[in-house]
Amino acid sequence: MLGSTGTLFALIGLAMLSAGGVAYALLFGRISSDNQTDKRIDQIQKRNPVAAAAAKVRVADTNKRRKSIQDTLKEMEDRQKAKAKQSTAPSLALRFQQAGLNWTRRGYYTFSVLAGIVIAAATFFIGLPLYACGIFAAVGFLALPRWVVNFRRKRRIKKFLNEFPNAIDVIVRGIKAGLPLNDCIRIIANEAAEPVKSEFKTISEAQSVGLGMADAVAKLPERVPVPESSFFAIVIMIQSKAGGNLSEALGNLSRVIRERKKMKGKINALSQEAKASGGIIGSLPVIVMGLVYLSSPAYITLLFTDPVGHVILGASAIWMFLGVMVMKQMINFDY
Repeated sequence: MLGSTGTLFALIGLAMLSAGGVAYALLFGRISSDNQTDKRIDQIQKRNPVAAAAAKVRVADTNKRRKSIQDTLKEMEDRQKAKAKQSTAPSLALRFQQAGLNWTRRGYYTFSVLAGIVIAAATFFIGLPLYACGIFAAVGFLALPRWVVNFRRKRRIKKFLNEFPNAIDVIVRGIKAGLPLNDCIRIIANEAAEPVKSEFKTISEAQSVGLGMADAVAKLPERVPVPESSFFAIVIMIQSKAGGNLSEALGNLSRVIRERKKMKGKINALSQEAKASGGIIGSLPVIVMGLVYLSSPAYITLLFTDPVGHVILGASAIWMFLGVMVMKQMINFDY
């Protein structure tokens, strides 16, 4: 007779055997089919060793290509991270290049000094106090040149995005017609609209001095920091290292860029009401002050002649600036 402990172990063993039997009964069909599949593969390989060797070569090539694509994507990801860190605070020379300006650092600071002097002189002749002239001079020296560069940069990027899908379509049609990629890029560099023309001309010139296609295109996102140029560089790099149907990949990229443009247009259309409301609310205090000055000049002039009025104007300007920034963030939709 077994004791209580032996009985317990016996019950546990019977339970495990029962569970194993049930699992084997449920998985018997799959196990037998896998075994039959393996047997058939072995038989086919024994009957046709050439086909088996070719299949192994194809599998090895597929694995090698997959590994190459993974390495390429990892390399591009590391580059994009480095470029993202750089794009948050680009250098002054890089911002000039992105804006399409031929300025130098010396010319930029000269323009800043002249802007500060001109604005300070204008505010002084208007009759504002000296501290107000100093504030406007600082704004002209620090903010106005930066605004000009950023304005030119945004306008150039917008023009590039409008023309870039057409350039990709030219490459797709040229490749389908049998032209090499280098010739397609030269066609764009000669016939496309600016700034796509100058950017692809830079790529063509980089190739002419011995730089590879992937390396030449990889510098495009630095000059045009938008996702579309990064996508183009990734496609070219993957195709140069792993091969593939370049025309199909670029055709898909062109379609994606056009869909992004349509989405941006829909977002702008839906946000126009909020933007109009923000513009009206932001300009209303200035308009009211101007109307009051036209109807009752003595009533509103105290703000410009009395020291307390200066404090009120300064505080009002600060609150207006904060309100405009808040409204700008509310109506600035990312896509």
